[in-house]
Amino acid sequence: MERRLYSIEGNAQKLDGGAMFGNAPRSLWERWAAPDARNRIELACRALLVREPNRNILLETGIGAFFDPEMRDRYGVVEPRHVLLDSLADIGLSDSDIDVVVLSHLHFDHAGGLLTAWREGEAWELLFRNATYVVSRAAWDRARAPHARDKASFIPELTALLESSGRLEVVEPTKGRSEALGEAYRLHLSNGHTPGLMLTEVPGQLGPVIFGADLVPGRAWVHKSITMGYDRFPELLIDEKSRLMDDLAARNGRLFFTHDPACAIARITKDEVGRYGSVNDRRYLRGDLA
Repeated sequence: MERRLYSIEGNAQKLDGGAMFGNAPRSLWERWAAPDARNRIELACRALLVREPNRNILLETGIGAFFDPEMRDRYGVVEPRHVLLDSLADIGLSDSDIDVVVLSHLHFDHAGGLLTAWREGEAWELLFRNATYVVSRAAWDRARAPHARDKASFIPELTALLESSGRLEVVEPTKGRSEALGEAYRLHLSNGHTPGLMLTEVPGQLGPVIFGADLVPGRAWVHKSITMGYDRFPELLIDEKSRLMDDLAARNGRLFFTHDPACAIARITKDEVGRYGSVNDRRYLRGDLA
């Protein structure tokens, strides 16, 4: 089956550089990401669209525009409009044309785009009304009962909206597959960033493509020891990341980056001393063969 890939830009975000690079010193990370006067770095919130002959699959929805103006400023969301919807419209689609939405986890910068943009006095509504929403069991349970450490990362109203939609698929950890996606798509589970982070592997003629989510959010995090301050278990994440990139390097695979503002996808390499790198970086995908 022919599959074509599109990088779909969502709302941009600016977050504290130190938080994004964990225990790495600023003298190191500012080589990769220049901070502004508030010590924030630029981040994308990018989705991956997979177009098949008879359906459209969207991997994540970005942060969206659900925040009110005060919260939008606090979390560095750049645009007040729902950029993801504009990006879909640029290729002739609307949210109602999406058949499956896969969510790596339910932190607001990955799932907020499921909601309509903020309007004073109006309640949010769930977008993608014809889609099945796919999330892992552990990520779903975490969103419903978050720990104090990451409670602020979730949208309390979102789980109720997803559940009441009647179109929610919760993937059990033993399956490794989604009924909505089908057998061709492999799901990789990770717990270093948050319980049940689910990375979708898209089969392709040019080698596998894996949606890196927050396990590897951008090229800087390809470096083995670089983690985020938001990660639940950094040492576990490093081990998980290493296994994933070993596998990708061995299979000539590519990694899709959701948060890298200048790169959507790259091929992963590993040199003779075990260092990982990225080559053939692409800023955009515009109907490229998977």
